[in-house]
Amino acid sequence: MGDITTLDKQRFAVVVPAAGVGKRMQANHPKQYLPLLGKAILEHTVECLLAHPKVELVVLAISEGDEYFADLDIATHPQVIRVAGGQERADSVLSGLSYLATNHAQDYPWVLVHDAARPCITHADITKLIEQCVLANQGGILATPVRDTMKQSFVNKNAHNCIEETIDRSQLWHALTPQMFPLESLESALSQALQQGSDITDEASAMELIGQTPLLVQGRADNIKITQPEDLALAAFFLTDRLADPN
Repeated sequence: MGDITTLDKQRFAVVVPAAGVGKRMQANHPKQYLPLLGKAILEHTVECLLAHPKVELVVLAISEGDEYFADLDIATHPQVIRVAGGQERADSVLSGLSYLATNHAQDYPWVLVHDAARPCITHADITKLIEQCVLANQGGILATPVRDTMKQSFVNKNAHNCIEETIDRSQLWHALTPQMFPLESLESALSQALQQGSDITDEASAMELIGQTPLLVQGRADNIKITQPEDLALAAFFLTDRLADPN
């Protein structure tokens, strides 16, 4: 188990993969740069992270041909580091982890990874994740229990999706971010997974492949990921209250 005294002194770095193109948003530029309440989505996300008292550094993985990042105020922020993003999310995260392992391994033995398009994260949830992971000395993720009835589908002979069976939802969770793990372990797990060609959809899945059982830390359901056009209005609704009280 971790030590509360040690936790009080610790500060953390966050890797934010932001090299995606956001095709599902049907926009003419990447979704992380779409305007939301007068700022780019990415700006809301990074500013919220940096405002947390335990977050000391944000490492952004940005694609080499990115035409938008340099125009943001956060591009020159002293606590924001830009690294080269990769073709897939896992490549971008690994790029950020490699930077930290090379330059800040002693400063940040733990690392958080957060989606660029989740601007509605709260400080309370970040704190809860950090405390539970450090005190248990075990990596973990923010998540919410599945509330809806879940259906397993199959495609019939007419190419229609049909219900095959109803899935027991009692042990099902929606994976959110941040996700938090020891820097060295996560870098090794992601490197191994990419070399093996494994299907990595989040950091926890890489840790699972090496036999780890990450904690599930229940977070808020309004920590949504903006993936569809209608998500922008929902995020704006949540952020209106969030900006008044980030906790």
